[in-house]
Amino acid sequence: MGFDQYHEPAGELSAETRTFARMCANLTEEAEAIGWYEQRMSLEPDPVARAIMADSLGEEYKHFSMDLEFLLRRKPLWREIARGILFQAGDIVENGENTEAAAGAGQGSGGAPDRPGPDSLGIGSLKGTSS
Repeated sequence: MGFDQYHEPAGELSAETRTFARMCANLTEEAEAIGWYEQRMSLEPDPVARAIMADSLGEEYKHFSMDLEFLLRRKPLWREIARGILFQAGDIVENGENTEAAAGAGQGSGGAPDRPGPDSLGIGSLKGTSS
């Protein structure tokens, strides 16, 4: 089985980038599995078989969510945008546009949000400071 998840030479990518790509692939595979179970369950006439599939579907939801959380912890901007869209009332597209605009306005030169994240001590970045 080949590995075509990289769009750049794998040997030139950092270990962190390769792990991130693997987790993106996992997320995609879990989303596909969720779709497959939904299709199967919609057609399955046997209630016991459907119940087993529903149990499996719950596992896929868990795996998808774990993969997503892993990725969001590594990309603060992605996490910030997701927070403005996920679990929010109102129009999904409007929430997305507003969140993206606000996140873009808070971008520093390093690509990280200017405001501290949930795991931050709130002291800001030390990048680019000179003594």
